[in-house]
Amino acid sequence: MERTRAASVGAGLVGALVFVEFVSGFLQGYYTPLASDIARHLHVNDADVNWFEAAQLLLSALCVPPLSKLGDLIGHQKVLVWSAVLTAIATCGIAFATTFEAYLVFWALQGVFTVWLPLEVALIYRRSAGMDQRAAATRRATGVIVAALQAGAIAGALSAGATSAAFDSLWMVLAVPGLLTVGVVFVIIGFVPDVHERQSGSLDGVGLVLLSSSLLLVTGGLSLVRVLGVGSPWPWIAIALGALVLVPFVAYELQTGDPIIDLRVMRRASMWPVQFTALLFGVSVLGAQIPLSTFAQTDPDVHGYGLGLNSSTVAPIIGGYVLSMLIGALVFARVSQRFTPRACLIGAATLVGVGYASLVPLHHSVAQMAACMVVAGLGSGALVAALPAAAAAAAPEGRTAVATGLTNTTKTIGGSFASCVFGVALATGATHATAASMSGYYTVWIVCSVTAFVAAIGLTFVPRLAFADPAGIEEEIGR
Repeated sequence: MERTRAASVGAGLVGALVFVEFVSGFLQGYYTPLASDIARHLHVNDADVNWFEAAQLLLSALCVPPLSKLGDLIGHQKVLVWSAVLTAIATCGIAFATTFEAYLVFWALQGVFTVWLPLEVALIYRRSAGMDQRAAATRRATGVIVAALQAGAIAGALSAGATSAAFDSLWMVLAVPGLLTVGVVFVIIGFVPDVHERQSGSLDGVGLVLLSSSLLLVTGGLSLVRVLGVGSPWPWIAIALGALVLVPFVAYELQTGDPIIDLRVMRRASMWPVQFTALLFGVSVLGAQIPLSTFAQTDPDVHGYGLGLNSSTVAPIIGGYVLSMLIGALVFARVSQRFTPRACLIGAATLVGVGYASLVPLHHSVAQMAACMVVAGLGSGALVAALPAAAAAAAPEGRTAVATGLTNTTKTIGGSFASCVFGVALATGATHATAASMSGYYTVWIVCSVTAFVAAIGLTFVPRLAFADPAGIEEEIGR
């Protein structure tokens, strides 16, 4: 009886959020097959497209902490609505932008949609209050909406190929996600209830400024490496200054009563490995997507590497990768019940590491690359669903959006840094005006594999029964 109750909690709410996350996934899957087409349209190198991703991930890292905190303070539904409005404006702007600079601005602004999932998990966690199996209910519901996200990514990847083949004008192809994001605004307003009671607290402006300054300096320094080269001192000065800004940030956050990031909670054994994993996971799940697409679309007859696909034929490969992510998201809750949530996280991170490590020797055919990405996708899907649910279970009451948002922040920080580094690596040694270097692709795959294995090791420090419901802990003790 209790199992049925836990499984069905928030069913009406989840139904509305399924559409929201479907569109979120659509945005993440739609543009990747079009990366080379956009580069040709703007007359830039394939490696330059990584800077769109880097700008978006940086803005995501900057906006998710304050928006998550606002959600906890004034209402998760309110913040969800306004973030959807801004995402719709930016997505429509991408369709009509004609210059590299305009694309960069709108692409960055579109990154506000990354706050959707943390706010949705917080809404679900709030709806499940008072239930004996609250953590399990949150994991199940999160798995459902993350599965919708992955289904949207599959639909986005496949739709990109179809619309690219159907329309000669790129703006018409890019208008499709714009229409869907407008629909998201109306769905949230009409079907996601606003039942939040306003809480006391503040945004912690000082902490936000310090954190933003650190991120801007470090990421700006990485960007300068590409512009000025590794021999210039200015990039390294910027990176060092960004790291130094973290010292007063940590000192202030530990002293203030209402920090933007509660470092006292971060130090918990059930929390810091989750955030550490999210940081490293962002390297592969966010930073490696564009390089995967551009490698598949590189002509092997001209450059000696690549698969020679185009935006239409590469879409099924990307769709297969995202389908495996969908499967991973759906099965992680059941696997965590059979074993433990911690074991599920460790196994998922290991799968990601194995998948990317396999790409180093196995990238000479569509079948080889697809097989490697399916392995990585299974682990990635489980992590996308498991990390915010684990953070919500480990967070103090009333701060679930901040905790789940922090997993997105750390993930986007990892992805932002990775995009900058990968952009430099792919451009280094390139011998053609448009194609990136093969040594750069090797760097991408090796870094993604190593970070995933390091994350798996970090997760071993989580207490064995962390994130489990009290009933589950009692059952485990009784065995």
